[in-house]
Amino acid sequence: MKTFDYVRPATIADAVAAGAQPGASYLAGGTNLLDLMKGGISRPERLVDVTHLNGLDRIERLGDGGMRIGTLVRNADLAHDPEFAKSYPAVAEALLSGASAQLRNAATVGGNLLQRTRCGYFYDPASACNKREPGTGCAARDGENRLHAVLGWSERCIATHPSDFCVPLVALDAIVEIEGRSGRREIALEALYRLPGDTPERESVLEVGDLIVALRLPAEARAFSTHARYLKVRERTSYAFAVVSAGVALRIERGTIREARLALGGVAAKPWRARSAEATLAGGSPNPASFRRAAEAALAEARPSGDNQFKIELARRIVARALALAAAGTPARLPALPASPFASVSGAFA
Repeated sequence: MKTFDYVRPATIADAVAAGAQPGASYLAGGTNLLDLMKGGISRPERLVDVTHLNGLDRIERLGDGGMRIGTLVRNADLAHDPEFAKSYPAVAEALLSGASAQLRNAATVGGNLLQRTRCGYFYDPASACNKREPGTGCAARDGENRLHAVLGWSERCIATHPSDFCVPLVALDAIVEIEGRSGRREIALEALYRLPGDTPERESVLEVGDLIVALRLPAEARAFSTHARYLKVRERTSYAFAVVSAGVALRIERGTIREARLALGGVAAKPWRARSAEATLAGGSPNPASFRRAAEAALAEARPSGDNQFKIELARRIVARALALAAAGTPARLPALPASPFASVSGAFA
């Protein structure tokens, strides 16, 4: 690992100023960044430690009924917050399905939003990777690619976004608050991420020095709390990244779906909002036929990027099953294996 400077700013303004310097990276939990540094994938000139900045580790209940989560809140603390878990159960379930308990105790909300892809070629300095080194090519295109993207990919990059947490957040219209050199601004979490196109090295719309300071969930998202689930297929149920996943939230009144929210994970370089599927569900009955139609709509634009045709059908089935589980109602107790299609419902929810 190359040598680097270490900076510990006292204020958010100081952090942004330090983070805007060439070669700077922000350090919070470090569960992804330190791995990248050890492997020589990320080689920052300086680390800007934001872990001691005041006020960024709070879970706040807002006057309008929404919730504001500071960027330094630990994943485990958020998932086990009783009011948060009750209000946004699919998000809590997604959090508890990610990584291991040890990592969830260390990882932060802001770091989760910005974690890098787990593509093996990105992690291998000897392999061609346009995301790591623009213009070198994409070794995954002709390599081991069964777990790669089936939506939104380009010839330059077929990697997927690894976060579980972000999938139901995108479905629920979460907002991120960003502090930058020009002051504070807000954007939809969905708009934070970029598809690879011709510039896969540009993964988000963040500018140099930008620091995510908070995540906000709107009060309107609470209306889905009684019919919300996150479902994830992974190669190792105890802890692994999603092969495919789905975050689903329904508002059902008198046997009719008044509004639906759906996002997919493990299928693209960003959490994938399936608005066409949402539209097919609105106004209809929650039944297997409508769920199958929604699943077809969600994957209508999917195409394999390699040896991963199976992911398209798998994603359809996960969408349909997640919808059925959500329609049946949010469980009063979280499954012992959160988000697993093989789990029975047992164990305390929060």
